[in-house]
Amino acid sequence: MKLKTYFSLVLTGAALAVSGAAQAWPDRPIELVVGFAPGGGTDITARTLAKFLEDELGKPVTVINKPGASGAIGLAYVGRSKPDGYTIGMTNMPGLVSLPIERDAGFTLDSFTYLGNLVRDPSAFSVTMDSPYKSVKDIIEKAKASPEEISYGSTGVGTDDHLALVLFEDESSADLNHVPYNGAGPLRNAVLGGHTAVGGMNLGEAMPYHGKNLRILAQASEERSPLAPDVPTFKEQGVDLVFASERGIVGPKGIPEDVTASLRGALKKIAASPEFQKHMQQQFTEMDYLDGDEWLARLKAADERFRKLWLETPWTE
Repeated sequence: MKLKTYFSLVLTGAALAVSGAAQAWPDRPIELVVGFAPGGGTDITARTLAKFLEDELGKPVTVINKPGASGAIGLAYVGRSKPDGYTIGMTNMPGLVSLPIERDAGFTLDSFTYLGNLVRDPSAFSVTMDSPYKSVKDIIEKAKASPEEISYGSTGVGTDDHLALVLFEDESSADLNHVPYNGAGPLRNAVLGGHTAVGGMNLGEAMPYHGKNLRILAQASEERSPLAPDVPTFKEQGVDLVFASERGIVGPKGIPEDVTASLRGALKKIAASPEFQKHMQQQFTEMDYLDGDEWLARLKAADERFRKLWLETPWTE
């Protein structure tokens, strides 16, 4: 065999091996990171998604909870992971945008590959069934008469639940005492245990307990959600508050284009699946699918909006 022919065969074999390796993705389990404790809306959505991703990608998808710092620990972990598609994360807006505005969160919007937004979950205020607060008006009147006496729990500083309070106080001139927790599960337990008076949980997180252990006083939607038609909006009660958590999937910046395309394609197919949509409806969560590029454009617009809000009304502890 001539030397030239030998090297040609070697190079061809190497090229085929590289091509085969690329086509083989994924060839091992994938981590889906959640920056909150188990039991909250983000965690439940992630665990449902993981099952569908396993079917689409043909490999196990394991949910890894890394709670703390209002979700920043989990997002920072994803942002600094190897960009090979084997570590992805479920985000929670507005924390994805708001956290880097208020502090060095360990990530920025430029830290990620954007794969797709899946759902939205309106903010809501919830109390125990025996709470003295029967309406948003009751909270406002008490908070004005006794500033900072009413405790309001959120899933962390800079999260949607916290910013819902910031906007609520700005709109109503009420003054509540903010108490952050590491996720909706611990927050819900604090409300049920009487440790905090009002729980700033998303609608989907509170609805399974509505009318049993909790009473949802208001939802921050333009109109009543068809998933919770008996829960009045803030607007109905005189407070112009429309706000929601948006949950999507990111990976580290620099994921290869073919792997990005595979992940985006899988998410798009899952979002269109009637079975996945049924699960989201059962979780009282509204579908809001956007592909990676459309989602990033919306996030950049939100970044401008929240930077302006930070200058006008900085949110802190």
